[in-house]
Amino acid sequence: MQNFPTILHVDVNNFFASVECSTNPSLKDKPVAVTGNPEKRTGIILAKNELAKKQGVQTGEAIWQAKQKCPDLVTVEPHYNLYEKICKQLHALYLNYTDLVEPLGLDECWLDITPSLNYLKKSGKQIADEIREEVKKQFGFTVSVGVSFSKIFAKLGSDLKKPDATTIIEHEKFKEKTYPLPLNSIVGIGTRLTKKFEKMNINTIGDFVHLEEKFVNDIMGKTGVELHQKLRGEFFVPVKCYYHLIPPKSIGNGTTTITDIKNEKDIKSVVNFLSEKIAQRLANKNFQASCVTVTLKTNEFEIFRHSYTISPIRSSEEITETAMQIIKKYWKFEKYVRAVRVRVSNLEKIDKVEQLSFLKEEKNNLQKSIQKIKNKYGNDKIFLASDKDIFINHKSKEESPTEN
Repeated sequence: MQNFPTILHVDVNNFFASVECSTNPSLKDKPVAVTGNPEKRTGIILAKNELAKKQGVQTGEAIWQAKQKCPDLVTVEPHYNLYEKICKQLHALYLNYTDLVEPLGLDECWLDITPSLNYLKKSGKQIADEIREEVKKQFGFTVSVGVSFSKIFAKLGSDLKKPDATTIIEHEKFKEKTYPLPLNSIVGIGTRLTKKFEKMNINTIGDFVHLEEKFVNDIMGKTGVELHQKLRGEFFVPVKCYYHLIPPKSIGNGTTTITDIKNEKDIKSVVNFLSEKIAQRLANKNFQASCVTVTLKTNEFEIFRHSYTISPIRSSEEITETAMQIIKKYWKFEKYVRAVRVRVSNLEKIDKVEQLSFLKEEKNNLQKSIQKIKNKYGNDKIFLASDKDIFINHKSKEESPTEN
């Protein structure tokens, strides 16, 4: 008989809202939502606690809509630094059980506890329950845990029952437990694909699994074939070691503008603001990038996205210059823009010994000096004079490094 690993997927219930409630006693026993800023046109629900959820408050809806359902709703702005701090503390807890801990965003982690079962003399369910109790004791909020033989079914397990639950999907019963579930229960099947499959009367995980692999490949390509194999229990992706995680594949920043913008000067100011943020993160991680992608969203919610592959860059000036080349080539400045996003990818670590020209070395030294000032005194202490208004009036939404 094949021995399968024991994988946990730990998911913090309502992470942003849970952290706010656990660190602010005044929010106890109140319906709470973490929201964007109405004055900056990002006035939507980012997260809500269980009390708000029970009154119908939904993530993504406008604040005014949420308050129609829940008049007593308390709204708070997000505190991303706090969330990152709590995230690291959670990781430290998980590392007490195994070093095979792989984060998925701020609030989720996979744990491969196979090597720990004999050592701890406990089952996967017992360890999952112990983690749930430790989180409640140390942090004051709850997690849901899925226990299974693979990452995809462990995550599905944590999604099936919330809040504060342990759900087991054994290899012997995974088909009967999961194949009747809706197809969009699985990560990787979004709204667009769900609608596409529904038109073909493919509604459940079982419907998808029973498709011919060639048919799946025609629709979804290699990613779809791998998903198909994972759901058949035939393709396994190991949990990465926490201390040896591969670097992110991309780093991006985006912002919704306070007012719609149209001319090149205004767009460039926003691009430069975002590029400064990206360059800061590249410098902190000692990365350089060789691909720049720009996404513009119009006031009619049309999306325009284009990329350039270039020689490795790392400074904000280089990112801005490349991004503006993309915009000037593909954008006609005829429509109003309400949101801008810049992303760099094809990341690689900068070698300690690198052949540089004198001019490039001077630019990199300047970038490093600027970064030191920002790290010590804050991001708002030094920036281009031309970006003063943008810097004061815009707050970018920093995104965690992504893998796609």
